[in-house]
Amino acid sequence: MSIPPAPGPHQPPRPQQPHGPYPQPWGQGPYGPYGPYGARSAVNGLAVAALVLGILCFLPAVGLVLGLVALRQIRRRGERGKGMAVAGAVLSCVGLALWGVTLSTGILGEAWQGIKDSANGEGTAYALAKGDCFDTPTGSLEGDAYDVDEVPCSRRHDGEVFAVIDLPRGAYPGDDKVTGIADDRCSTLQDRYAMDSWAVPENVDVYYLVPSRSSWTLGDREITCLFGSTDGKQGLTGSLRNDETTLDADQLAFLQATGAVDRVLYEEPETDPEDDLPAARSWAKQVHGELGDQIEALRGHSWPSGAERPVAALVKDMEAARKDWAKAAAADDAETYYTHYDKGWGYVDGPTTVTARKALGLETTPPSYEDGDTGEGGQSGDAEV
Repeated sequence: MSIPPAPGPHQPPRPQQPHGPYPQPWGQGPYGPYGPYGARSAVNGLAVAALVLGILCFLPAVGLVLGLVALRQIRRRGERGKGMAVAGAVLSCVGLALWGVTLSTGILGEAWQGIKDSANGEGTAYALAKGDCFDTPTGSLEGDAYDVDEVPCSRRHDGEVFAVIDLPRGAYPGDDKVTGIADDRCSTLQDRYAMDSWAVPENVDVYYLVPSRSSWTLGDREITCLFGSTDGKQGLTGSLRNDETTLDADQLAFLQATGAVDRVLYEEPETDPEDDLPAARSWAKQVHGELGDQIEALRGHSWPSGAERPVAALVKDMEAARKDWAKAAAADDAETYYTHYDKGWGYVDGPTTVTARKALGLETTPPSYEDGDTGEGGQSGDAEV
């Protein structure tokens, strides 16, 4: 049977002094602080974290705070790690200074540009250039896009870049502003890359990649305009590019003339002539003027023998249409306006247009239009991302 100890606080026996020429006080061993029973003290966890953040220069403000808190805990608890806490705090101070210099001098933006330059051809969305075809990991052109796989345009692909727009420096304009710029500029630039709208498949739409607020702070200033399929599973096959790099001189002259007329036709007022006849008449006058300019351009070009008569027949139809547009521009009421408006549209996508295109080796199947579209001069409904 054991005898229970007397009541009262129990005090551990004082350990013997270590042997050696330099006796040490109680609680200290030859390798650092010890506990009351001679056990080695624990290392302060915040000191370790402060040192790691200080070395990595990651979240330097957090590293500094952790270092200061660690020093207080070490003094109060008798823990180890004072050197690590001090080193972490000092390195974090240096990191804060470097971040301040970087942000004030624009070095961060230059570093971002360097990253993008070095990534050229390395499979990032930032490396895409005009004429590139690519696949996305998900097969979708909606949402965020960072990693892409550049592929030959001759094989099936998700998208084809037709323009890259550089935005000016300054504060982030906001999501709506950036999207508005992309919608306006990409819609305009698509015709310079794919000049023959007849050669663009019906399932193709315009998409774009825009800077986000976070990427803007790192120097991202590019809008990437691209063609993609409205059916993500189907994708695209073959390049849609037809411009001065792929067309001959006769094809280019023809598409420049007809495209100029189309661009004016695209600008038809949204209001009905019944509601705003002056606006309708003003637009009809613009169409009349542009037709005159492009008739002269077509007449002034030297066409190959096989295309002379087909182009001349088209010009004759354009002249007849021009007279009706002049009458629409002078109409006194909406009914008269509509009579000449319909006749003015009559030559568009007509037989003489198809025959001239065939003689020049261009696409001969007119595009079909959904309800609400206005024909060759009024395609609408581009998707946005």
